[in-house]
Amino acid sequence: MAEGGIAAALANVDERDNWKVHFADTMRGGQYVNQWRMAELHAKEAPDRVRELEAWGAVFDRTKDGRILQRHFGGHKYPRLAHVGDRTGLEMIRTLQDHGVHQGIDVFMEHTILSLLKVGDRVVGAFGYERERGRFKIFRAKAVVLATGGIGRAYKITSNSWEYTGDGHALAYDAGAELIDMEFVQFHPTGMVWPPSVMGILVTEGVRGEGGILTNKQGRRFMFDAIPENYRAQTADNEEEGWRYCQGSKDARRPPELLTRDHVSRCIVREIKEGRGSPHGGVYLDISWIKQKLPNAAEHIKRKLPSMYHQFKQLADIDITEQPMEVGPTTHYIMGGVHVDPDTQMSRVPGLFAAGECAAGINGANRLGGNSLSDLLVFGKRAGEFAAKFAKENSLGNIVASQAEQIESVAREALAPFDRHDGENPYQVQKDLQDTMQDLVGIVRNEGEMRQALGNIDDLKKRGERAAVTGNREYNPGWHTTIDLKNLLTVSEAITRAALERNESRGAQFRDDYPDKAEQFAKVNTMIAKAADGSMQVRLEPLPEMPEYLKQVIEESR
Repeated sequence: MAEGGIAAALANVDERDNWKVHFADTMRGGQYVNQWRMAELHAKEAPDRVRELEAWGAVFDRTKDGRILQRHFGGHKYPRLAHVGDRTGLEMIRTLQDHGVHQGIDVFMEHTILSLLKVGDRVVGAFGYERERGRFKIFRAKAVVLATGGIGRAYKITSNSWEYTGDGHALAYDAGAELIDMEFVQFHPTGMVWPPSVMGILVTEGVRGEGGILTNKQGRRFMFDAIPENYRAQTADNEEEGWRYCQGSKDARRPPELLTRDHVSRCIVREIKEGRGSPHGGVYLDISWIKQKLPNAAEHIKRKLPSMYHQFKQLADIDITEQPMEVGPTTHYIMGGVHVDPDTQMSRVPGLFAAGECAAGINGANRLGGNSLSDLLVFGKRAGEFAAKFAKENSLGNIVASQAEQIESVAREALAPFDRHDGENPYQVQKDLQDTMQDLVGIVRNEGEMRQALGNIDDLKKRGERAAVTGNREYNPGWHTTIDLKNLLTVSEAITRAALERNESRGAQFRDDYPDKAEQFAKVNTMIAKAADGSMQVRLEPLPEMPEYLKQVIEESR
């Protein structure tokens, strides 16, 4: 889904870049509550994974001498994002799908998993259904890798696709795995707010990387007003220096528009709340202003940002080479997910692995742009390798009587909405949940509102259990929505409980009742597990001690 690029210290555009700088940037962005081992592996292995993708046929943009081109992105010290225009994610999907098909991998398109099957503690398969015809299927497996993405559909305004309903998070939680860092939900600062045809659609950070600026209704570049102390030395304090940085000048510092996403989002919210926002409740993102600097600006923008240009011209009749876009924060990514072993990606449930957005640890309190795609490549490979190793060392578990009972019970629960004739409309329940999360557990949080959200979630669970659908199992999106509700409610409760537990503001979690960072939360993660009675338990777990050589790496790049 991500289009801006893949963060990897290839050092093709700036030879000063290396894994140590990438590691330090990732840790600083995550406010040092990241799992340091994951951040280290990611920074070291990302360049090899990008080159591997290239060997499998990915066609990247090129430097003049034919190497992979890299662009600037928020929170990264050097230009680090390998990209394909602003369509990088699509190129990754195409390359990996082609490669997978040629490896002879069986693909079951359009299937939804309802439950993971266990024998004792170990996962031995999955039970789900085919979305088109509604037929149930049992998958036996020696190991299972979850790679289901995020939770964006729990919020009203999101850049995420319709199927980002927290399925992997909820499946793992129900199977006995732990969830970590669920309070950290990233709001991408630049989602379209107007016109309605494009509301929530992401404007890639690549627009700001190519020189796009943020202005309020008075036309002022407000990002210069609040540069955080720990980024001041690396951030331009005037417009001219910011422009030179976007043009590749190595002695210039980055413009404040390229600070971390949590900070940019909060600055935008401040402008809107204080009455300096755009007419439709956002601010302006303007790339067309570069006409003042470049003679062939329109062609330059179309070449560098082809998808952005065509998408908004066709869907919104906005020409980004001529006019600014109205943007505001949109729910984009969750740093939280299944707690996994940093090296093997296995959860605490034997045989259950996770990778990508539904796993967690690498990003800490806030993810840097571009780290999501390299996280997928690095830890997707590791999850696959160690799942294969686990599968070779273990036999297929037998689906025994207890599983048959579990399957029967899950199937009954899945079909129950067809037997209710005057129950709740599942779309209405989902909409009410999205309103609750957007309004009460959004960018700015406080205890009173989050307690209210928990009460609402309890009510919505009861309403979800009464959800009714008409028609039959074939081609029935109402039924799919009813099934998704359970997962959305699970992740929403996890986000809210974890956010209540962390009485401070750090990274993507901003609480106006605790606006500062607190020392006692600087070295802990929130962990969520399902208790024996089915209730959700939250605890704080100390971070593992970072080795000296990595402390040194961070010190060197302060």
